[in-house]
Amino acid sequence: MCCCIAFCTLQNSAAQKAQANGPRQIISINDGWQFMRYAANPDSLQYDVRPEITDRNDSKVADSKPTEAVKTTASDRVLKPWILPTANDFIKDSTQHYRPPTGNPGSDFPLVQKNFNDGAWETVNLPHDWAIKGPFYTGNNPEVGGGMGRLPSHGVAWYRKKLDIPAADKGKTIYLDIDGAMSYAMVWLNGKLVGGWPYGYNSFRLDLTSYLQFGSSNQLAIRIDNPNHSARWYPGGGLYRNVWLTKVAPVNVAQWGTFVTTNNVSAAAASIDVQVQLENKSGKTQTVAVATAVYLLDSNGVPGRQAALVLPKKTVQVAAGKKVKTNFFATLQNPKLWGPLPVQQPHLYMAVTSLFVDGKMVDRYKTRFGIRSLQFDADKGLLVNGEPVRMQGVNQHHDLGALGAAFNVRAAERQLELLRELGCNAIRMAHNPPAPELLELTDRMGFLVINEIFDNWERKKTPHDFHLIFSDWHEPDTRSFIRRDRNHPSVIAWSFGNEVGEQYTDTAGARLAQKLYSIVKEEDPTRPATASMNYAKPDMPFPAAMDIISLNYQGEGIRDAPAYAHLTGIRTTPLYPAFKAKFPGKLIVSSETASALSTRGTYVFPVYNGISAPVSDSTGGNAVLQVVSAYELYTAAFGSSADKVFASQDRHPYVAGELVWTGWDYLGEPTPYYTARSSYSGIIDLAGFKKDRFYLYQSRWRPELPMAHILPHWNWPGREGQVTPVHVFTSGDEAELFINGRSFGRKKKAQYEYRLRWDSVQYQPGTLRVVAYKGGKIWATDTVKTTGPAAQLQLNADRTIIDADGKDLSFITVKMTDNVGLVVPDAAHPISFTIEGPGEIVATDNGDPADLVAFPSTTRKAFSGLALVIVRGNKGDKGKLKITAQSPGLVPAQIVVQTK
Repeated sequence: MCCCIAFCTLQNSAAQKAQANGPRQIISINDGWQFMRYAANPDSLQYDVRPEITDRNDSKVADSKPTEAVKTTASDRVLKPWILPTANDFIKDSTQHYRPPTGNPGSDFPLVQKNFNDGAWETVNLPHDWAIKGPFYTGNNPEVGGGMGRLPSHGVAWYRKKLDIPAADKGKTIYLDIDGAMSYAMVWLNGKLVGGWPYGYNSFRLDLTSYLQFGSSNQLAIRIDNPNHSARWYPGGGLYRNVWLTKVAPVNVAQWGTFVTTNNVSAAAASIDVQVQLENKSGKTQTVAVATAVYLLDSNGVPGRQAALVLPKKTVQVAAGKKVKTNFFATLQNPKLWGPLPVQQPHLYMAVTSLFVDGKMVDRYKTRFGIRSLQFDADKGLLVNGEPVRMQGVNQHHDLGALGAAFNVRAAERQLELLRELGCNAIRMAHNPPAPELLELTDRMGFLVINEIFDNWERKKTPHDFHLIFSDWHEPDTRSFIRRDRNHPSVIAWSFGNEVGEQYTDTAGARLAQKLYSIVKEEDPTRPATASMNYAKPDMPFPAAMDIISLNYQGEGIRDAPAYAHLTGIRTTPLYPAFKAKFPGKLIVSSETASALSTRGTYVFPVYNGISAPVSDSTGGNAVLQVVSAYELYTAAFGSSADKVFASQDRHPYVAGELVWTGWDYLGEPTPYYTARSSYSGIIDLAGFKKDRFYLYQSRWRPELPMAHILPHWNWPGREGQVTPVHVFTSGDEAELFINGRSFGRKKKAQYEYRLRWDSVQYQPGTLRVVAYKGGKIWATDTVKTTGPAAQLQLNADRTIIDADGKDLSFITVKMTDNVGLVVPDAAHPISFTIEGPGEIVATDNGDPADLVAFPSTTRKAFSGLALVIVRGNKGDKGKLKITAQSPGLVPAQIVVQTK
C-alpha cells in the first residue's frame, strides 16, 4: 500500500488559549485552588463499583498475557449515570446518547457546598500532582508497589476554587476545559453535579452556564478518585494538566471544531480544505457568516501582518441547539512546508476564523497549523514532502521525572532538546494522549509523533485499569482524543492500542480492533491507524485490521537468542520477513525496540561476551545494589540490545525505522528491581543525564557528527591486573585504543557491528584514549582518566535567565570533581542545597532508580558523580536566585540564576 496524505493542521490548545481579548476569552484558572486528599474513600460518591483486589503483585514481566475482566455487581449508589452524558458529543449514534437521571447526587455532601470552610486545606497551583512529593513507600509489600512508582498516587482528593463571574458575562456560554485529571473526575458547581470524565489522560469540557450565578461568587468542587493497581507505570494524581474557563457567545466554533486537510501539496502550491463546526446555543436559528484568513508565523510564533491566504466567505444557517459543519476551499501559493528537523524545517501558520451574526463579530478562533505531505511506502518507508525520512524514535511516558505528572512546558522542552541532540526525530506517546502543550512542542521543534490512546481494551493488565470503563467510554475517549489532536502537523499516525489482550482472542479480538479502527478513520481519514503487536503473528486476523504493521520487539525476535533460552514467556523468531510476505503493501515500523536496561555510570563484571543478554545476577545485574551494568549489553526478559536491533533493521531495509523503549527513564515499572522507584530502560536517566547508550544511538543516528565515546570509567581501585573490557561507540568506522600511551590495536567495524571492543584489557590506573577514523582519516577522539578523590563541587545551569512566572525552570547539574576538575565517576557524597532570592528549590534528583529520598528534599547523594537541582522563580517577582551546593569536606559551589 502506498498511502499519500497531504495535510494542513489547526492547533487547538495552549497557543490558542492565549486569547483573553476579543469575543472568545480563554482564561487560565490554574492558581489558588484548595486541595485535600484522603488515602481511602470516605464519601461514597464513587463513579462505579470496582472489583476487589486479589493479586497485589505488580512486578509481572511487561509482556505477560492480559486476562479477562472480573465481573462486578452494579450499585444504585454510583454516580456513573449522571457522568455518562458528558460523553454525548463524542457518541456518533444520537439514539445511544445518555440522559441523566433525576436528582442531584452529592448535593448534601459538605465539600461541594459554598459555605464549607476549606481554609485549613493546602493551597496549590495547577498543574498539580499530589503524589510526587512522596514519601516513597519502601519494603517488599508496600501500599503502592514499584510498578506505580512507590508514590502515594492512590486515594480520593478534592479541589475547590471560587469563580467570580461578572454580571456582564450573562448571555455568554461558559465552559470548564480540563486538559487532564487523574482520574475519575466529577465536577460540582454551586452544589450541583455538572458531569465528569473517568479516563485520566483525556481532555474534556463541561458547560457551566446553567449552573452559574452571574455577578456573584461561584463554588467549583472537583472530586478525583485515583485507584491503586490502575496502571503499569506511575500515573500521578490530581489536576495534573491545565484548567481553563472558556467564554464564548452562544454562536461559536464548537469544541475542537476545526479540521483542515490539503491535497496536491508541493513547494509551488497547496489546496486547502477548511472544515469548521459551528454551534448555536442562542435559542433561535442564526445566520452566520464565516471568514478565515491564514498567516505565516515567524520563528518566534508571531504572525505576519499580511495574510498569506484569505479563504472565501460563506454564510451558514444554524438551527437552535444544533451543530453544523461547513467546508471552505482555497489554494495557497508557495507554501512554507512543515517537516522534521534536521532535514526539513517545521514551518507553521496561524488560521484566524471569524464568525459574524448581523454584521457583528461573535467569535474569533485562532489556531496554528502546518502544511506537509506524508507517504507511507511499504518499500521506501516514510516520505515527508516527498523526501525519505527514517524514523529514529523513542517511546516516552508522560511523567517529567522529579516533577512527576504535573505538566511543565520547560521540562518537556528540555526532554525534547536532549532527544534532538541524540539524533531522535520521532516520539511515540506511550501509551496515552499527552498534554496538549507537548504536541505544540513537537510541532514547533519538528518531531514526528505516533499518538496513542489505550494500553488495554476489555482484557485487563492491572485489576483497576481502563478495562473497567472500556465498554462505556472507548468511543467517546477515542473520538475526543482524535478531534483534539488531529490538527497537529507532527502527528503522523494514530495508535489505538498497545499490546492489548485481544491479540490472543483470534477473530473476537480482531473484530474489536476493526471497530476501534473504524472510529479512528471516521474522525480522521487522512492518517494511518494501527495498534502495536507483541504477540499477534502474520497469519492471525488481528494485524489485518491495521494500516501500518506496528511491531513491539517481534522484528528482531523475542527470547530467541541463546542467552534467553531458559526464560518463559512469548518466544518469537525475527518476524520482519514474515510480516512483509503476508502484508507486502503495508509499511512496517518497530513501535518498541530494545528495552535494554542500564544504570548510568555503573559497571558489573564479568562482561558478557555476546551482544545481548537478559539481566540476572550473573549477567550484568546486581540485585543487592539494584544496578544494571552500563556496558549496554543487557535487557529485559523480552528485549534485545541496541546492537541486535540495529543489525535486524539493517538486514531488513524496508522497515521504516524504530522507536526505542525508552528515550528517558520514567517513574514506575522498575524492571528488573521492583523495590526501586523508576525504570532502567531509558537512553537518558530520570534526572536528564546521558547514559553510555546515548552515545551508541548517537553514533548511528548522527553519522555526520564526529564523535567517539569510551566506556567504562577508569577508577577501579582493587581491580589492578584484572580484565576490565573497554568498549568504544563512534560514528567513525574504525578506532585505535591507547592506555597510558601504549596502543592496544586498531579495530574496524565489521558488517552488522556497532561498537568496537577491547575485551581482554587489564586494568591499570592512568589514561584511556581512543582515536576514531572515518574513511582512513582521523574523525574524533575521546579520553578517560583515572581521577583523584572528590575535592570540589561544580554547578552548571541549562539556563541562567528564566521567566519569573512561577512556571519556568532552571535545571542545574552538580558535578563532583577532583582538584583538577575531572568528574569523579564513583563519587556518592551527600549534597545539601540552599537558595537565596525570590524563588524556590522545586526538586532534586541524581538519576539512581533505587534512590527513595523524596524529590522535594534539599539533600541528595551524588550518583556516579552527578546530581540535579531544579529551581524556579516566584511569580511576578524578578531578581537573582543564588543557589549554593555544599558537601562535607568538599569545596562548595554557587551559581546565580536571574528571573525576569
